[in-house]
Amino acid sequence: MSSKIKIILAEDEPALAQIIKESLETRNFEVFSCKNGEEAFEAFSKEKPELLVLDVMMPKKDGFTLAKEIRKLDKKTPIIFLTAKSQTQDVVDGFQLGGNDYLKKPFSMEELIVRIHALLGRIQLEKNDENISIGNYIFNQTKQTLDYLGNIQFLTHREASLLHLLIENKNDILDRSLVLKKIWGDDDFFNGRSMDVFITKLRKKLSLDPNIQIINVRSQGYKLIT
Repeated sequence: MSSKIKIILAEDEPALAQIIKESLETRNFEVFSCKNGEEAFEAFSKEKPELLVLDVMMPKKDGFTLAKEIRKLDKKTPIIFLTAKSQTQDVVDGFQLGGNDYLKKPFSMEELIVRIHALLGRIQLEKNDENISIGNYIFNQTKQTLDYLGNIQFLTHREASLLHLLIENKNDILDRSLVLKKIWGDDDFFNGRSMDVFITKLRKKLSLDPNIQIINVRSQGYKLIT
């Protein structure tokens, strides 16, 4: 098993993309280089990276649009934007869409690497606190358990992954198609029926707390309310 840290790089300038990729790979990163936003989203869904480096101006899907779609599924994976833009509003927009850092071109590779390590270190500290409160439940994704006042239920890996996404998007709509692609790998009809079954199982396991609901938002997805 590879111990390298996975990074998705989305940059449409071939020369710059190659420099970044080679520089990161010499520092024990595994880099998946994409030339547009659509490729980057596919790579994100498949590879489950630990960090994303996104150029803002890209063909097919720009970095801001890509980040917005990713944040519907994943609130925590760090995102660094790369841009030639210098307007303050562009920086503000990037952070509001879920970006964690912003580098203006041209930049040094050492600066990018320092910022990557800083973000990964911060995320690791957050991961050390594995217990998540949801109503009167305590959810531990690593152990795949739900603890309700000492009554412990064990979850399957897929149940735990689905519940984690619901919690990350608590009180917001979790997009059906995006979650199917992330957990099931495809948003076809049969996977959709499978997801419905898992939602029913989670509802049952969360039923001990009447203040928790998973509601169906027609034609969009699901919403965890607590």
